Amino acid sequence: MLEVAARPDLMLMVVAAGSHLVAPAHTFHDVKACFNIAESVPMQIAGRTGRLEDVEATARGVARFARAFERLSPDWVVVLGDRIEAFAAGIAACVGGWALAHIHGGDRAEGIADESMRHALTKMAHLHLAATPASAERIARMGEPRARIHVTGSPGIDALASIDPLDDQAFDELGRPDALLLMHPVGRTSEAEEAAATAVIEGLDGRRVLALHPNYDAGREGILRALEQAAAEGRLRLASHLPRERFVGLLKRLASRRGVMAGNSSAALIEAAALGLPALDIGPRQNGRERCSNVVHVAGEYAADVAQALERAACLDLSARSHPYGAGDAGIRIASLLASIDPSEPGFQRKRCAY
Repeated sequence: MLEVAARPDLMLMVVAAGSHLVAPAHTFHDVKACFNIAESVPMQIAGRTGRLEDVEATARGVARFARAFERLSPDWVVVLGDRIEAFAAGIAACVGGWALAHIHGGDRAEGIADESMRHALTKMAHLHLAATPASAERIARMGEPRARIHVTGSPGIDALASIDPLDDQAFDELGRPDALLLMHPVGRTSEAEEAAATAVIEGLDGRRVLALHPNYDAGREGILRALEQAAAEGRLRLASHLPRERFVGLLKRLASRRGVMAGNSSAALIEAAALGLPALDIGPRQNGRERCSNVVHVAGEYAADVAQALERAACLDLSARSHPYGAGDAGIRIASLLASIDPSEPGFQRKRCAY
C-alpha cells in the first residue's frame, strides 16, 4: 500500500473492512493513522462469532464491497490471503466486473475454511502475486496462465529492517516476556478450543508469557476464556492487540533474547522466520504451509508436547537460516506490476483454465 501510494502513476484507495472495525481492538485506527480511508465495509458484529455468523458477515461484505467499488470505480481490486474479508471483496470484484489481484495465493494453510477460500480467490483472480516459488507453481497447476503468475515475495517481510527492537521501557510495559502466544480457532466447539488453549498455556509454564487475543473465527470465545483465566491467575499477560511496529519490535527483542513465539499464527512461519525467532507451530491450523528452520511443529495441543517442543526450539541452530518469502521488496514488485499491466485490455478479465 505504501509503495502504491508513493507512485505518481497509481492512486491508492483503501477500504477498511471486517474485523478491523470490531471492538475491542479497533485496528481501523491503525489503518487510519497511515492511510486515507476511502470506504469502510462493516461485516462482523462484536460479540457474535460462529460459522453461521461468518456466512452472514461474508454476505454483508459482498454486497457492501460491491457498492464501494461501484462508487470508487477502481482499475484494480487488490486482496491478500484467505480471510472472509478478502473472499467477500474477491467475489464482489469477480461478479461485478473489476480486475482482481491476489497476494499470497497458492499457499497451503488449513485454518477453518481458509484453504478453500484462498484457492477460490485464485480461480477468481486475474493477476497472481505469489509469496514463494512453491506457491506460484501450485497456482499454475490449478490451471492459471503462467504469464499471470508473479513471485513477488511476502509483504510481511517488507520493512522489517526499518523497525527497531523494543526499547527497555516498552519491553517492561509488556512484562519482559520470553514467550509470545498467539492462538486462533481451528473450527472446533468453543469448549474444545478452550481445552486446547489451556493445554498450550500449561505447556508454557515457567515462561513469562504475553498472549494476544485470538481472531474472530468460530471458537474465539473458548480461547479467550482460557487466556483470561490464565491472566487472572497471573500465569500470563494478555493484550487485545499490538500495532505492527510494536509487534515486530517485540519479535526482534525476543529473537535477541532467544525467546520463542508459540501458537498457530502465520507470523511464526513468516516474520519470525525472517527475524530468526524460534517458533512453535501448534496444531493443524497452518498444516501445509512452508515451514522454515526456525519452526518446531507440534501436532497435538498437549501440555507435555508443548514443553518438549520448547526444549527442541532452544537447541535450534539458526546461524544459517533462510526463508522462501523474498528479499523484502514485495511492495515495490507488486506496485510495479499493478502500474504496468492494463486490466482494461480487451479480454483481460476473461478466465479460462490453462490446460
